[in-house]
Parts: sequence; structure tokens; C-alpha cells
Amino acid sequence: MLDCIIVGAGPAGRTAADRLAKHRRSVLVVEKASLPRNKPCSDDVSGAIAQGLDFDLTPAISMKANKISYTGKMEDLVQVQINSPMWMVQQDVFDDFLIKQAQKTGAKLRHSTEVKGIEFKNSVWEVKTNSEAVSGRYLIAADGAGGPMTKRLGLKEAKLCLSPSLENRSIKGDSVNFDFGTIKKGFIWSFPQADGYSLSIAAMRGDKPKDIKNILADYATKCGADLSVSNVREHPMSLWEGDRKLHSPNSLLAGDAASLADPLSGDDVIRPAIFSGFKAAKASDRALGGADDAKKPYTPFIAPEWNTDMVWASRLAKAFYQFTGAVYRAGLQFLRTTQLMSKILCGELLYAELANRVFQKLMVF
Repeated sequence: MLDCIIVGAGPAGRTAADRLAKHRRSVLVVEKASLPRNKPCSDDVSGAIAQGLDFDLTPAISMKANKISYTGKMEDLVQVQINSPMWMVQQDVFDDFLIKQAQKTGAKLRHSTEVKGIEFKNSVWEVKTNSEAVSGRYLIAADGAGGPMTKRLGLKEAKLCLSPSLENRSIKGDSVNFDFGTIKKGFIWSFPQADGYSLSIAAMRGDKPKDIKNILADYATKCGADLSVSNVREHPMSLWEGDRKLHSPNSLLAGDAASLADPLSGDDVIRPAIFSGFKAAKASDRALGGADDAKKPYTPFIAPEWNTDMVWASRLAKAFYQFTGAVYRAGLQFLRTTQLMSKILCGELLYAELANRVFQKLMVF
């Protein structure tokens, strides 16, 4: 009998496993894919999140980006130096690093193991897999955007946004790049890697254009990418779209399964995943310790620190993606705006704080 079974070995599941194991809980992480999996796309790690970890992330950092550049429909380039570097990681390397940290702490891993069904009986979760079944007192579903565990737990499934991406080693640089207006109600972003760039595109509001892959390919070509050595992939994003119940009896959702991705920036992987992993571990540990109120607070546990800020992100997204060109010309071309946005991307500033600063300036006038 395990204390906790975690389904999914992404950043959220691995963070929760590490924290629970540190509290001497018996933890098993069950992962469908064979590890290490081929997931080479890059992302940024918030310095604020890194400070909350009790181990050094340096071995997993691919590079640090000190510049951000913006374009509007591939024109009107604006590039600025940022005070706080954005830490770039390759997800396959980063994920492997995190699970090894959890295993050092005492968490167990069973990969190439697909969950076939779950049953909650006599306060115990029975998890059937493609190999042997496992039993646990608590269950954390961290199986990603569109994973089956949300439905199995009887919780509301999220609306997904598909985002094509490609990796390319024929272009190099050290700048994080954003292009607005090339795709309606969305944007294109490219993150540097040690040996190239990771480029992605998403329609953040409204329907996805049928030619979205071609739009990304055309952008990459204009950036100098040789598409003969690139493979376009699609992966689901689960954007935050309002308060949502994230727990059921002796179970909860974490990471992309909890739909915590920023609706403005599309920060859909590491920062909200690790944040929810911390919270999931704390809530589960309290429940396993017998706290009477521990089965309820996970959803409101997340709300004050994440949902409140995502309300502001959603409001900004609605305005920004409705009037992208005007907002770009009026705001994003200014150095101070870019510096503030870089702090948000790095987790050093909340949208609510940004909105408060704007309101204070407006009151002066």
C-alpha cells in the first residue's frame, strides 16, 4: 500500500514526488512513455520557481537569454537587454533531471506503464495498468493537457489549444523572440537552445487557422531556418479559463491537467507545473497526515496565488488579442514595457501588480 500514486512524470508529477518523498511518504510515479522521452522543445524556467527548490538547477540549464525581441508581422523590430536573464531548458533534459532528483529522495518510478483504469474503494485507489495493478491512499493526476485522468476522476475536462512547434539547428542566437499579428489572436515565439532554436505558434483566442503549420514554417524560413532538417509537431495547451474544481475524494489534478497555463503569454509548462506540484504535495501530505480539512483546500489552495493573477492575465489577453496591432505600437515597443513583461515571464512580477502600477499612473492624470 503506497501513500501516493502520481500519474504522469512531467514537471508537476516529478516535483510533487520529490516533495512527498522528502516528507517520508511512499510515492510511485507512473508514466506512460518510455523515459527518457524524446521531447526536445525548449522552455524557460522562472528564477522565482528555482529559488523555491532545494537543489541546484544549473546542470539542467541549457543557456541563459539576456535579450528579448518583438516584431509586428515580422516588421518593426524591437530588441532590449533584460536585467534578469531567462533560463532556457530543453524539456527532455530538464524532465530527466527532475525525476532523478525525486528518485534520490526516495520516490519510485515505473515508466512505459499506461494506466488502464482507476477505482476508489474503501478509501483506497486501485490503479490498473498494462502491467501489475498498484494501490495507494492518495492519487495525483499529472498526465498533461488532454490526459484521460481528469475524466476518470469525474472532473471537468478543459478546452485544449493545439500548438505546432519545430526544432531547428540551422539558426542560432541568444534572444527570446515574439512576433505578434502574423497569426490573428495569437503569436509566434522562439526560444534559444544551446544548439539552435525552438519555434512555436498558437492561436490564443478563437479557432485555430487551418494553415497554422504553414504560417509557422513561413516564419521559420524568414528567420533563416532550413526546414529540411526540422519536424513540425503539435502539442496540446490547456489554458486557464476560470475557476475550476481540481480535486475529488483523495485525489487532485496538477500541472497541465489542472489547466493553469497563462492565457496571455502561453506559459504552459514549467512555471505553473512546478507551482502546482508544490501545492499538490503539500495538500496530499496534509491529507495523509489526517488533517480534517485537507481534502478540500487544494482548489482554493491554488486560487489565491494563481487564479487571482490569471484573472488579470485573461483580461489583458482579451484586450491584447482583440487589438494586437494597436497595442503593439502603443506599448510593446517601449523599453519599460518589455522589462516589466520579462519580469512576469520570469515569475518576478504578478499581472495584478502590473495592473496596479498602470492604475496608479492613470490616477496621476
